[in-house]
Amino acid sequence: MTDPKQTLTHRDVLDADLADWRQVLGRIKARFRTGDFATGLRLVNRIGEAAEAANHHPDITLTYPEVLVTLSSHDVGGITSRDVDLARQISQYAAELGATADVSGITQLEIGLDTESGARHAEFYAALLGGEVKNGEPTDPSGQVPLIWWQEPDEEDDHPLPEQDFDQRWHFDVWVPIDEGPKRVEAALAAGGTLVSDDRAPAYWVIADADGNRSCVCTVAYRD
Repeated sequence: MTDPKQTLTHRDVLDADLADWRQVLGRIKARFRTGDFATGLRLVNRIGEAAEAANHHPDITLTYPEVLVTLSSHDVGGITSRDVDLARQISQYAAELGATADVSGITQLEIGLDTESGARHAEFYAALLGGEVKNGEPTDPSGQVPLIWWQEPDEEDDHPLPEQDFDQRWHFDVWVPIDEGPKRVEAALAAGGTLVSDDRAPAYWVIADADGNRSCVCTVAYRD
């Protein structure tokens, strides 16, 4: 039996064959199209009962047409067999209620600031966003705003990017499931973006908007 305190690799998660779920960073996420609020509420209530019984609680967003569920084991900072077990149970409840799983568009946004001294910005951005500082970065326990992280100039790896003719301090890291990465990049390019680099794909692609501002489409590939 898998140790419930042992974090799983992204390959472990893929091998678990959770058809309704996708890994994004250190969590697994599912979107269930309910079609109406009442069905979504019934699903949330069943998830809540299962979570209480397992003493393992997901993050849930309920809106009129859908329920978004995020699972991770906060005590070990990753995905464990507890998350896999609860994910399977939630999928069963959704199917019984006629909710349809939709893995398209599952996303987690992080915003990176290029700075030589991120520590001096942490308190400011935590206060600005109504959050708190954790591990030197501003975080929002309520999940209302994305994580902000610091990228120092010397953090570039051995795959340097072409020089820009202007300074860009902020960039998006858009985290998507592994199978969504190429499709998200293709959609952004079709919408007027340009490819800056795919040297590290499928771990990440660097793309730019029409003005040259860069963002990264990221997956968990090769990160374990």
